[in-house]
Amino acid sequence: MRPAALALTAAAALAVGCAQLLPMASSEVSSPWSSFEQARETVERIMPGRTTAAELGVMGIDPYASANVQLLSFSDILLRFPNAGSLDRLDTGLRQCLEAGKACTGYAIAARDTRRHRVGNFWADAFRFKRVVDVSGWSFNAIVLMVDDRAVYTLYGGQPHLREQEVTRHPLGPLQDWGDALPVGNFLK
Repeated sequence: MRPAALALTAAAALAVGCAQLLPMASSEVSSPWSSFEQARETVERIMPGRTTAAELGVMGIDPYASANVQLLSFSDILLRFPNAGSLDRLDTGLRQCLEAGKACTGYAIAARDTRRHRVGNFWADAFRFKRVVDVSGWSFNAIVLMVDDRAVYTLYGGQPHLREQEVTRHPLGPLQDWGDALPVGNFLK
């Protein structure tokens, strides 16, 4: 095979598979849940006034065993509800917690799973002219308040379906940031 034909064949093969050469990344906070729905269902199974801290641990909600569960002190809880206002207007469990003072503790849950996948033209991405990243995943957060080792209040939220696209353009490609690397002070003297 002639060198020109070989080069052309190699270039064609590289062009076809270039999209597979773009980097991918993921970010996951270790948790017992693989989806927003699983995390939501777990928190919804908590029965205020009945579920104990030991039962929460069995559900995967334990700050000593789970990286995504934070132990909250009473002062942490007060910071999360700074304008609680009149206690008689609050949810029963939240009111019980605030009235209990230091006997009230809590768990803050934060779980997420995001994937970053670079898409688009390989050469434009490789030479930094245009980079397109599809971001997908989910995030979940919840708070569980407890008085005397029993859950009294739960609240959850988050983003069940995360879909974003990040586009970065550098008209000068790889030369875009070269000015930052130059010792400008030497040219001005």
